Amino acid sequence: MTGDTPEQRPATTEEDAGAPGPGSLAVGRAAALVGVSVKTLHHWDAIGLARPSGRTWAGHRVYSGDDIARIHRVLVYKELGFPLAEIGRILDDPDIDAHDHLRRQRSQLVERIARLQRMVHSVDRMMQASKPGMRLTPQEQVEIFGADWQPARVDEAEDRWGDSAQWAQYAERAAAMTPEDWKKTAAATQALNADLATARRAGVVPGSDTANGLAERHRAMISAYFDCTHAMQVCIARMYVDDPDYAEHYDALAPGLTVWLREVIFANAGARGVDPESARWE
Repeated sequence: MTGDTPEQRPATTEEDAGAPGPGSLAVGRAAALVGVSVKTLHHWDAIGLARPSGRTWAGHRVYSGDDIARIHRVLVYKELGFPLAEIGRILDDPDIDAHDHLRRQRSQLVERIARLQRMVHSVDRMMQASKPGMRLTPQEQVEIFGADWQPARVDEAEDRWGDSAQWAQYAERAAAMTPEDWKKTAAATQALNADLATARRAGVVPGSDTANGLAERHRAMISAYFDCTHAMQVCIARMYVDDPDYAEHYDALAPGLTVWLREVIFANAGARGVDPESARWE
């Protein structure tokens, strides 16, 4: 004979020693497929939890598709915290078919997900309570500041100014504020914005007593969060014009309000000895 018989062929690896049949896997490949170690599969085989049901012509045991499906069910129950002995009893219960197993696993997974979500919400609340700054949930922020408020703005502001002394001052003051304090602050801000829009529509001239009074109210609003100098207020007014989000916000209250407010703040600062053209954050 020109070819080796199965008994004569050398065996250098597990799979060389007798290839699995179609659709079956040797232990190494089965372990890689399901994400466990070969040692784990050997242990589950030894205790009768998940045994390979097939054999190669050389006598090596291999896992069928049904065997792999059972291993996946073992992994689900193991993830849910069941001991191996109980998993074996559940899977071997003759009164429960495969569909019942899947339904039970799904139900338990949904319950665990819900429990983990509740835990995540609890941790979020604890993190919020221990973090300096605004101690309002995103839902509370929207309820107080209105439907247009975006809670992400707080995080964006911290990313932008978090290293500044003014942010540290804001964080300290904000941490001491109650929801009622925030409601009062929001109401005062809305009243100021309404008065600014009315003045813009009425043609109030920057530098007039009325305009200067509005500028001082605006600075007082900022100073509720951190001590705002006239020079800082000028820098903020520049930002209003340069930042599309701020410009859109103010111009939605009254056309041209953003630029008008900048001119009002510039004129008021100039009357108090601050050159708007050279003012810096100080």
